[in-house]
Amino acid sequence: MVKTVITPNGNTYSLPIPEHYIGKTLEVLFYARDEFFEKKAPNGKKPSDFFGTLSLAEGKRFQDHVAIARLEWNRNTY
Repeated sequence: MVKTVITPNGNTYSLPIPEHYIGKTLEVLFYARDEFFEKKAPNGKKPSDFFGTLSLAEGKRFQDHVAIARLEWNRNTY
């Protein structure tokens, strides 16, 4: 994996590709750090303000979904 931080001076950028990546499908992602890491102002609500917004059945389905997602996230994928 190659990760770098750049500050481009124009609307094009030349990116060197390591030899072991030649011929492979690569994914390139770019974003402005100040947009991605900007902090959102709190909306003034506490977790307790949301008490009762889900039915017990909806809450159970949500917790089951979260449990399955955590198992998938933690599985060894290589």
